[in-house]
Parts: sequence; C-alpha cells; structure tokens
Amino acid sequence: MESPLLYKIAKPDPSIADYVESFWMLHSTSAEPKSIIVLPDGRIDILFSYSDSDPFEGNLRGLDTEPSYTELDPGRIMFAVSLRLLAVEYLLEGSVSSLLNNGCILPADFWNITKDDLSNFDSFCHKITQKIESLIQSNPDSRKLRLFEQIYASNGSMTVKELSETAGWSSRQINRYFSSQFGLPLKTYCDILRFRASFDHLKEGKLFPEQDFADQAHFIRDVKKFSGVPPKALSQNKNDRFIQFSLLKKQ
Repeated sequence: MESPLLYKIAKPDPSIADYVESFWMLHSTSAEPKSIIVLPDGRIDILFSYSDSDPFEGNLRGLDTEPSYTELDPGRIMFAVSLRLLAVEYLLEGSVSSLLNNGCILPADFWNITKDDLSNFDSFCHKITQKIESLIQSNPDSRKLRLFEQIYASNGSMTVKELSETAGWSSRQINRYFSSQFGLPLKTYCDILRFRASFDHLKEGKLFPEQDFADQAHFIRDVKKFSGVPPKALSQNKNDRFIQFSLLKKQ
C-alpha cells in the first residue's frame, strides 16, 4: 500500500551549512486527517504550508523538549528549512527562548516566500539559500562556531565541560547564552541530539544504546522522556504515528 505521505529532503549548500541543517517538504495525499507525534530533534524550523482547508502561512517553531501531538490535515503541503542554533542569533537576530515547545506565525512577507514558491522544491531551496546568503554576517563569534561544530559533530555526546574547554568559553556563560537564546540549558540540548542520533538504529529494531549513554537504564529513561514511550514502542511505530520514524526510510 502506497504511503499517503510524500517527502523530500535536501542538504544545504556549503555556503550556509553553519546555519542550515536541511531543507524538506511534506505532502499529505490522504483524504482524512492523520494523527502524528513530532519528537524533539534539536532543530529550529521555519515552515511554510497550506492545505485543503487552511490558507498559506509561515511559522517559526522553537526547540522541543517533549513530544508534541497534532493532526496532519488532508492535502497539507509543507516546505521547510531546518536551522542550526547559530542561525537564531545571526539570521533571525533574536531569541526563541519564548518558543520552547511552541511556535509563532511569521509575518506574511517573511523572506518573500509565497504560496507559489511551494510548487517546486528545488526552486524553494534555491530561493531560501540566496536569502540566507544575503543575511549571513561576515564575522560570527569564533567561540560559538567552535562550540556548535563540536556539539553537532559529537551528536551531543560531549560533556558541558569538554565543550567549554574546546570553545574557550566558560560553562556559566554558555548556559546563560543557551537559556536566553533557546530557553534551555546546554546539557538538555545535548541530550536531545543524542536521543535523535538513536533514531536510525531504533528504526532497525536495535533497542540497546549505540550512542554515549551511561547504560541501558539511562537510554530507556531518555527515550521515554523525549518520546513518551519506551524504546520498543518507539521502534514499532504503530500506525506510523511518530512522523520522523515514518519518514526515515524516505531520506
């Protein structure tokens, strides 16, 4: 049976890779609403979408620390850019701390994206790439560049102390920065990235940690904390309810 979810993903051009993790699009061809659960994955999402019943709209989604339950309505078309955290300060020039486990509607003319741009995924990626290139500042803080490079390269497995030493930035300053900019401490963010890094092997039915968890009990606690269910239930993904798991095979 053909899936009612059409999905594409694209990696960013190297010129914007410090700020963008990926581009993606999702189209629900189902005639009925589909209940889904969105898991924390450490990304800031800018989403543009419309459906059979809703007009075109742009949204900014902050970080999630818990699963969110929603419905994907019939005919929903969604194009998105998933941002790395450095983009909040240097592209959005603000804070998303108030958007923890939440989102907000973007201005109608945000980045000059319109409903017509949601007709061709490659063109959408090109237009957003050009916009981001125009926004990039020439001299981002080198400490922050080093910090985020190590966070992402290690999938959140490095300790706060190790990251602090690598970046040349005190742990207290880093946590103050994370709280004011993103609404959570660095350790929590690293835990989310480590949880996300387990998606692929959980999808394959491997229920033991392959990332840097202290032990099996620690792994189970983190999976339940961020997904609401134990590893076995997450890996089974009944009714394709965990949307990121349903789409892994399509990536």
